[in-house]
Amino acid sequence: MKTRRNFTPEEKAKIVIEVLREEKTLNEIAAEYEIHPNQLSRWKAEFISNAGRVFSKETDEVEKVKQSYEKEKDELLKQIG
Repeated sequence: MKTRRNFTPEEKAKIVIEVLREEKTLNEIAAEYEIHPNQLSRWKAEFISNAGRVFSKETDEVEKVKQSYEKEKDELLKQIG
């Protein structure tokens, strides 16, 4: 039985970019990396749907700070009733 391989986000991005270049077919690239074509299609769809985040001004750090403030605000509201 084969062990399951885990690709890093960087590896996935590299492979998906190769698909987007269209120098080879999706099936050829899938065979080259020993990935099922359906999996590669899902990675491609996820990559495209999240592409806008690259240009987003809000980063993960900003989101973490927002969540921290919201949590603190909720706790303070509970204290004052």
